[in-house]
Amino acid sequence: MTAAWVSGSGAHPPSPELGDRPVGVVQVVDLNGLRDVEFGDTEDELTRRGILRSDVDACGPTLAGYDTTSPIFVDDRLVLLWLGEATRTPQGVTAGMPVEEVRARYPALRELDAPQGTYRLDGLLARQGDRAYLFLHDGRAVKKIIAGYADWAQRLFHEGHSPC
Repeated sequence: MTAAWVSGSGAHPPSPELGDRPVGVVQVVDLNGLRDVEFGDTEDELTRRGILRSDVDACGPTLAGYDTTSPIFVDDRLVLLWLGEATRTPQGVTAGMPVEEVRARYPALRELDAPQGTYRLDGLLARQGDRAYLFLHDGRAVKKIIAGYADWAQRLFHEGHSPC
Protein backbone atom coordinates (compact mmCIF):
# COMPACT_ATOMS: atom_id res chain seq x y z
CA MET A 1 0.00 0.00 0.00
CA THR A 2 2.80 2.42 0.87
CA ALA A 3 4.31 1.88 -2.56
CA ALA A 4 1.02 2.91 -4.15
CA TRP A 5 0.99 6.17 -2.23
CA VAL A 6 4.60 7.00 -2.93
CA SER A 7 4.60 5.91 -6.56
CA GLY A 8 1.79 8.25 -7.46
CA SER A 9 2.79 11.50 -5.93
CA GLY A 10 5.50 14.06 -5.66
CA ALA A 11 6.62 17.59 -5.08
CA HIS A 12 7.09 19.47 -8.27
CA PRO A 13 9.63 21.94 -9.54
CA PRO A 14 8.24 24.91 -11.44
CA SER A 15 7.18 24.02 -14.96
CA PRO A 16 8.96 26.05 -17.65
CA GLU A 17 6.10 25.56 -20.12
CA LEU A 18 3.66 27.55 -17.97
CA GLY A 19 5.48 30.85 -18.24
CA ASP A 20 2.54 32.53 -19.99
CA ARG A 21 0.11 31.83 -17.14
CA PRO A 22 -0.45 34.98 -15.05
CA VAL A 23 1.17 35.05 -11.63
CA GLY A 24 -1.36 34.49 -8.88
CA VAL A 25 -3.73 32.36 -10.95
CA VAL A 26 -5.54 30.03 -8.57
CA GLN A 27 -6.82 26.64 -9.68
CA VAL A 28 -10.16 25.36 -8.38
CA VAL A 29 -10.57 21.75 -7.29
CA ASP A 30 -14.09 20.44 -6.80
CA LEU A 31 -15.16 16.97 -5.74
CA ASN A 32 -14.84 15.73 -9.32
CA GLY A 33 -11.23 16.88 -9.62
CA LEU A 34 -9.52 19.67 -11.51
CA ARG A 35 -10.50 21.29 -14.79
CA ASP A 36 -9.08 18.47 -16.96
CA VAL A 37 -8.30 15.80 -14.35
CA GLU A 38 -11.04 13.71 -12.73
CA PHE A 39 -10.91 11.31 -9.82
CA GLY A 40 -11.00 7.78 -11.20
CA ASP A 41 -8.96 8.67 -14.32
CA THR A 42 -6.29 6.11 -15.10
CA GLU A 43 -2.58 6.82 -15.30
CA ASP A 44 -2.60 5.65 -18.94
CA GLU A 45 -5.48 7.94 -19.86
CA LEU A 46 -3.86 10.99 -18.26
CA THR A 47 -0.52 10.16 -19.91
CA ARG A 48 -2.15 9.74 -23.33
CA ARG A 49 -3.83 13.16 -22.94
CA GLY A 50 -0.46 14.72 -22.04
CA ILE A 51 -1.51 15.62 -18.52
CA LEU A 52 0.47 13.08 -16.49
CA ARG A 53 4.21 13.60 -16.73
CA SER A 54 7.04 11.49 -15.43
CA ASP A 55 9.84 13.48 -17.09
CA VAL A 56 10.37 16.01 -14.29
CA ASP A 57 12.58 15.80 -11.21
CA ALA A 58 10.03 14.78 -8.56
CA CYS A 59 9.32 11.76 -6.39
CA GLY A 60 6.52 10.60 -8.68
CA PRO A 61 4.48 11.62 -11.71
CA THR A 62 3.26 15.20 -11.95
CA LEU A 63 0.31 16.91 -13.61
CA ALA A 64 1.12 19.28 -16.47
CA GLY A 65 -0.21 22.71 -15.59
CA TYR A 66 -0.49 22.00 -11.87
CA ASP A 67 3.02 22.62 -10.57
CA THR A 68 2.38 22.03 -6.88
CA THR A 69 -0.40 19.41 -7.01
CA SER A 70 0.52 15.78 -6.43
CA PRO A 71 -1.65 13.00 -7.86
CA ILE A 72 -2.07 9.86 -5.77
CA PHE A 73 -2.94 6.67 -7.64
CA VAL A 74 -4.10 3.33 -6.31
CA ASP A 75 -4.49 0.39 -8.71
CA ASP A 76 -3.85 2.75 -11.67
CA ARG A 77 -6.72 5.09 -10.71
CA LEU A 78 -6.46 8.66 -9.45
CA VAL A 79 -7.91 8.59 -5.93
CA LEU A 80 -6.57 11.79 -4.33
CA LEU A 81 -4.96 15.09 -5.16
CA TRP A 82 -2.51 16.56 -2.64
CA LEU A 83 -3.04 20.24 -3.44
CA GLY A 84 -0.59 23.09 -3.63
CA GLU A 85 -0.92 26.65 -2.40
CA ALA A 86 -2.33 27.92 -5.71
CA THR A 87 -5.43 25.72 -5.43
CA ARG A 88 -8.73 26.45 -3.71
CA THR A 89 -12.08 24.76 -3.22
CA PRO A 90 -15.23 26.21 -4.83
CA GLN A 91 -16.04 27.66 -1.38
CA GLY A 92 -12.74 29.58 -1.46
CA VAL A 93 -10.74 27.54 1.05
CA THR A 94 -6.99 27.70 0.48
CA ALA A 95 -3.88 26.81 2.45
CA GLY A 96 -3.32 29.50 5.06
CA MET A 97 -7.02 30.15 5.70
CA PRO A 98 -8.00 30.32 9.39
CA VAL A 99 -9.67 27.12 10.62
CA GLU A 100 -12.72 29.04 11.88
CA GLU A 101 -13.40 30.31 8.34
CA VAL A 102 -13.20 26.75 7.02
CA ARG A 103 -15.72 25.63 9.65
CA ALA A 104 -18.06 28.45 8.59
CA ARG A 105 -17.84 27.45 4.91
CA TYR A 106 -18.23 23.72 5.61
CA PRO A 107 -20.57 23.48 8.62
CA ALA A 108 -20.82 19.65 8.50
CA LEU A 109 -17.08 19.06 8.99
CA ARG A 110 -15.88 16.04 10.89
CA GLU A 111 -12.98 16.67 13.28
CA LEU A 112 -10.01 14.28 12.99
CA ASP A 113 -7.43 14.36 15.76
CA ALA A 114 -3.83 13.46 15.01
CA PRO A 115 -2.43 10.74 17.25
CA GLN A 116 -0.80 12.03 20.44
CA GLY A 117 2.98 12.06 20.38
CA THR A 118 3.25 12.49 16.61
CA TYR A 119 4.18 15.47 14.51
CA ARG A 120 1.14 15.02 12.30
CA LEU A 121 -1.50 17.68 11.79
CA ASP A 122 -5.15 17.51 12.88
CA GLY A 123 -7.74 17.30 10.14
CA LEU A 124 -11.17 18.48 9.11
CA LEU A 125 -13.05 16.18 6.74
CA ALA A 126 -15.75 17.72 4.54
CA ARG A 127 -17.50 14.71 3.02
CA GLN A 128 -20.15 14.68 0.30
CA GLY A 129 -21.15 11.21 -0.83
CA ASP A 130 -18.06 9.19 -1.72
CA ARG A 131 -15.85 12.31 -2.11
CA ALA A 132 -14.28 14.65 0.42
CA TYR A 133 -11.88 17.44 1.18
CA LEU A 134 -9.38 16.82 3.94
CA PHE A 135 -8.05 20.03 5.45
CA LEU A 136 -4.88 19.44 7.50
CA HIS A 137 -4.33 22.19 10.07
CA ASP A 138 -2.29 23.25 13.08
CA GLY A 139 -5.28 24.46 15.12
CA ARG A 140 -5.07 27.95 13.66
CA ALA A 141 -4.78 27.68 9.88
CA VAL A 142 -5.06 25.18 7.04
CA LYS A 143 -1.64 23.85 6.09
CA LYS A 144 -2.59 21.40 3.33
CA ILE A 145 -5.67 20.34 1.37
CA ILE A 146 -6.27 16.86 -0.01
CA ALA A 147 -9.28 16.14 -2.23
CA GLY A 148 -10.70 12.96 -3.67
CA TYR A 149 -12.41 9.79 -2.59
CA ALA A 150 -13.49 10.07 1.05
CA ASP A 151 -12.36 6.59 2.09
CA TRP A 152 -8.86 7.21 0.69
CA ALA A 153 -8.68 10.66 2.35
CA GLN A 154 -9.56 9.12 5.72
CA ARG A 155 -7.07 6.33 5.16
CA LEU A 156 -4.35 8.83 4.29
CA PHE A 157 -5.10 10.73 7.49
CA HIS A 158 -5.09 7.68 9.75
CA GLU A 159 -2.01 6.07 8.19
CA GLY A 160 -0.05 9.34 8.07
CA HIS A 161 1.23 9.31 4.49
CA SER A 162 2.56 12.30 2.60
CA PRO A 163 3.29 12.75 -1.10
CA CYS A 164 6.94 11.69 -0.77
